[in-house]
Amino acid sequence: MNLDHLTTEGQNPDSEALDCLSTLEIVRLMNAEDSRVAKAVGQIAESIAQAIDVITERLAGGGRLIYIGAGTSGRLGVLDAAECPPTFNSPPWQVVGLIAGGAAALTRAVEGAEDHPEFALADLKRVDFSDRDVLVGIATSGRTPYVIGGLEHAKVVGASAIGLTCNDQTDLSRVADLTLAPILGPEIISGSTRLKAGTATKLVLNMLSTGAMVKLGKVYGNLMVDLQTTNKKLADRCLRILTALTGLPRNQSEALLKQCDGDVKTSVVVHQRGVSPTAARQLLEQSFGNLRDALTGDNTIQLREPSVDEPSMVMGVDGGGSKTLAWLIDTASDTQTPVGVGESGPSNPLAVGWHTALANIDLALNRAFTDAGISRKQVAAACLAIAGTGRDIERQRFEVWAEQRRIAERMLVTHDAHPVLAAGTSSGAGIAIISGTGSIAFGQNPQGTIARAGGWGQMFGDDGSGYVIAHAALHAIACAHDGVGPATRLTSDLLQAFNVSTVMDFRECVSADVMDAKRLASLAPLVITAADEGDNVACGIIEEAARGLSALVLAVHRQLQHQSDSHPVELALSGGILINSERLRERMLELIAREGLRAKHMGIVDKPVQGAVKLARGLLTVRGTAPDVG
Repeated sequence: MNLDHLTTEGQNPDSEALDCLSTLEIVRLMNAEDSRVAKAVGQIAESIAQAIDVITERLAGGGRLIYIGAGTSGRLGVLDAAECPPTFNSPPWQVVGLIAGGAAALTRAVEGAEDHPEFALADLKRVDFSDRDVLVGIATSGRTPYVIGGLEHAKVVGASAIGLTCNDQTDLSRVADLTLAPILGPEIISGSTRLKAGTATKLVLNMLSTGAMVKLGKVYGNLMVDLQTTNKKLADRCLRILTALTGLPRNQSEALLKQCDGDVKTSVVVHQRGVSPTAARQLLEQSFGNLRDALTGDNTIQLREPSVDEPSMVMGVDGGGSKTLAWLIDTASDTQTPVGVGESGPSNPLAVGWHTALANIDLALNRAFTDAGISRKQVAAACLAIAGTGRDIERQRFEVWAEQRRIAERMLVTHDAHPVLAAGTSSGAGIAIISGTGSIAFGQNPQGTIARAGGWGQMFGDDGSGYVIAHAALHAIACAHDGVGPATRLTSDLLQAFNVSTVMDFRECVSADVMDAKRLASLAPLVITAADEGDNVACGIIEEAARGLSALVLAVHRQLQHQSDSHPVELALSGGILINSERLRERMLELIAREGLRAKHMGIVDKPVQGAVKLARGLLTVRGTAPDVG
């Protein structure tokens, strides 16, 4: 690899004797070099403005701004993305930062991660990157394979591709639709692009996100009227902004802000136009969130108060370790056909973290409204059935978030097995068993007693899950490679799936995604196929999975009824692994029957979100509470 032609890799003549300078001389030299950065960025102002317009258009259409980079470039992208929600109250899914090597690379170098363009494709697929989004690839050198791979994928799916580099005529500029290239000259330490190049990158990213948010109406004058009151400092800032815009005393501003659920823009419209909070929200909605337009727009706008005749909407959300699905239903219809469907990435907070989980739920909701062709608004009732919400503390955190986002007037937060039971049984009594990325069994008897087993996550078990099946396959091919276990066709099947030729190469690919349960679980169907076609090792793995799942079902049955009770129960089965493997399913049923548990009905639930909708509908007559499953 020859980098001699790159400006950022050149030797700066002004710093050739850097190690001989005094401390003050070093500071003055660095300051002099840094003074060149703003001028260089200013020289590409027109290109930056063009990029802002592209980003604004994509965000206004429901798309996202996604930064992708490696090393310092990636960290700066993640930083800018993280600062948008608290500054502009932007949805957490709207601006996303991806860095080669994942979260670990934020605090330490992950060697070699930037050299794999296929890692960028995996990361973009993980966040459901689509043609509605805009990708900003950040690579100071303009040649980082990870970033180039991401930009090439953007072109394939039809997304906008913007490149940010500090060198001319690079590979990045050849694949990007638009290139931003402030040319800064060599660093004072040759090749140390965390210096001037890092500063220039931060300046450009500031302009991209701030410019787009201003044009989207997130700022009034120079005030952050769309910020979140997530801490005392921001709560105080909200009060000061409201006082400045209305002229009200602080105590009256505080009362007005409380009346408007802490929303500054709604509060300003209520005061300036003399309308109710409901009408103020409608004005802002009609003005696409732009406060100035809501205040100075046509005064003949018809303010619409809620009508008893207005169609009532409910929302059902099914969130797991692989994806999140949201259905928007018009209750005036007798069918379960959704008027809007939204899908996004995983939302189990214990697996992907709270920020990602909440962002993906919010994105799925947003996409459901977009699919329905209506503006997002508060629905009459909603059920969020999310994996990883087995305890009160998780459910309460979701409930607080849902209330802040004004998702629904009535809300039920529960675990992801609850809607499976609702959809797969005649009366909601029986046992639900899920095997997808993870696994869990949940049951309820006719008296309302509930019980659960499993659902502990990949670190503690998830017996019979796609993750455990795939993990067992990795162990099997390692044993076969070392000669301490039998040969298996799983070796060739998995190597082919990852397009590698040796087990050692395969290990390197898998190790890069070691914390990604969804990606590992995606290998489970290969094991199922191998078992169906007679591979002894694969058959043993599926047998062990069936035993694990049957143990969960039997454990729930023992909790709900006396062990000698021979009454048959209804079973509801769900999850991609259980639904798509007849061998696994039938073997599990054989094992529980051997222990005396008879199934009088077995419902296959391929769309658990239908159960979430059913539970949401139930809230319209009786306010529901989530079962305490411990």
